[in-house]
Amino acid sequence: MTKITPRVSQAEINNILWRACDTLRGTVDPTQYKDYILTMLFVKYLSDVWADHHAAYLAKYQGDEARAARAMQLERFQVPAHCSFGYLYEQRNADNIGELINIALDDLETANRGKLTDVFRNIDFNSEPNLGQTRERNTRLKLLLQDFADPRLDLRPSVVGGEDVIGNAYEYLISRFAADAGKKGGEFYTPGEVAELLARLLNPQPGARICDPTCGSGSLLIKMARQVGSRNVALYGQEINGSTYALCRMNMFLHGLDDAQIEWGDTLRNPRLLDGENLRRYDVVAANPPFSLDKWGHDEAGLDRHGRFFRGLPPKSKGDYAFILHMIETTLDGHGQAGVIVPHGVLFRGGTEGKIRQRLIEENLLDAVIGLPANLFFGTGIPAAILLFRRGRTTSDVLFIDASRDFDAGKNQNRLGEAHMARVVDAYRRYETQERYAQRVTPAQLLENDYSLNIPRYVDTQEAEAAIDLVATQQEITRLEHELTAVRGQVHTYLRELGINVEA
Repeated sequence: MTKITPRVSQAEINNILWRACDTLRGTVDPTQYKDYILTMLFVKYLSDVWADHHAAYLAKYQGDEARAARAMQLERFQVPAHCSFGYLYEQRNADNIGELINIALDDLETANRGKLTDVFRNIDFNSEPNLGQTRERNTRLKLLLQDFADPRLDLRPSVVGGEDVIGNAYEYLISRFAADAGKKGGEFYTPGEVAELLARLLNPQPGARICDPTCGSGSLLIKMARQVGSRNVALYGQEINGSTYALCRMNMFLHGLDDAQIEWGDTLRNPRLLDGENLRRYDVVAANPPFSLDKWGHDEAGLDRHGRFFRGLPPKSKGDYAFILHMIETTLDGHGQAGVIVPHGVLFRGGTEGKIRQRLIEENLLDAVIGLPANLFFGTGIPAAILLFRRGRTTSDVLFIDASRDFDAGKNQNRLGEAHMARVVDAYRRYETQERYAQRVTPAQLLENDYSLNIPRYVDTQEAEAAIDLVATQQEITRLEHELTAVRGQVHTYLRELGINVEA
């Protein structure tokens, strides 16, 4: 009789993985131990899928190992024997276990050139500064391997049922790491509900080319791909941080998005997503860039060979409009669209930013301004906004939505609920005025307000005060005065009965 392995729930897998972090938590900074945990999860996933497929071929070919081995050469990826999690677990007591893991990662890259090239170059399991001196390091790595050897953490597709479970677990860990890392967490992760909202608003279609020029760990790109609802999509991204770039590559792989082109580098100083010498253009560009980035490349931007800053040069200490201008210049003529998450200062700051904002409005690129609740993002409590740009618009009006009051309050962070997201998307689709929530604004009104996009200027969220019935109010005052007179008389009566002179 075939033994049936019970399926473990998504929640249980998430909890097992989060508990595995205890091995490193407290000894390694959260921004670093995430790399070790997520890399180990990735190796465990590859190993379990490899073993599952190998077993299936052996069953298909009645135990013929040679035929099974030939079939395995055609798999989506290759896992040499000494690179598998099982092998590393067997070596968990080795004095050089950190070195053995590093060798396994290097050889995994070599065996999967193209798909995994450079994915592990920023992770070192033999690092003394990160993991401690040899004895301590070996102990921690042994415990980490034991955590991932938990029988319940069986990631074979025949057990967990597909990529979504593993991809969801990876996303779960990234979100928890971001929360632990505080302000630094916002550098590699956009809260899932915010990414989901932006994906629904942009609503990419099958066949779309989609880019995130500040892609972090890739969560926004994955939301965009899911919104398309099919594999008929081309994903592109660029990330400046090497470790985060590696997380993004692994994240894409775990979600079955192997063809995503993710580049490592500074999008503003050195955009690497090119068609020949020119910037590649996309149907949809979406991003959550770092807020008000200082030293973003102002000094070099005046000579930008791609001509991204012809509308004006953003200030040296605030790179928000540098990212916006880059995004707009990478949208396709005629129908390309962009969605960007920004701090509220982008909506009303003057100087060069005000002039750039005016140019974008006059070119009829700005489609909508959406105010979000405060305290949605990791490491900052300030409210943010979404700016939507679209080429080939059929109206010159701009829709303003104030969604700042719609959220589920949390202890450390607020969240957008399904109803909140649905309301925003519905208002954007309708593109019409809704009392105290949305306002369709004309170019004349924008000009009258000196092209400020400050949402309260256009959306009045004040509740109307109830009308006061003066006659009824006076009658109520008279009634209360009569009652007070009667009570005072009763009190005086009691006092006289007690022999107290109330006239004194």
